[in-house]
Amino acid sequence: MTSQMKLAIERRSELTAKVKNILIDRLSLKAEPNEITEDAPLFGMGLALDSIDALVLIVGIEDEFDISLNTTDHQIYRSINTLVDHLIGTEAAKATHV
Repeated sequence: MTSQMKLAIERRSELTAKVKNILIDRLSLKAEPNEITEDAPLFGMGLALDSIDALVLIVGIEDEFDISLNTTDHQIYRSINTLVDHLIGTEAAKATHV
């Protein structure tokens, strides 16, 4: 495994932990980070978040990562993994525009 791959894995792990902590802290979830599955749906049968929770989550992520999220692209908010994928893509786009 290359050092670049290791860095990418570490960054993904760090972002995943941050997103889980935002969910727990901002939404007062009664869960530990290791109890939240990265692929579980955030809405519906997964964590059962509602539209108010979605707004709180969006604001939390925007505050934490100093970004603006597209609130109309609902695919971003399917799971923690889709959020992290979006964050990684946003970071990559910022890095190429510097």
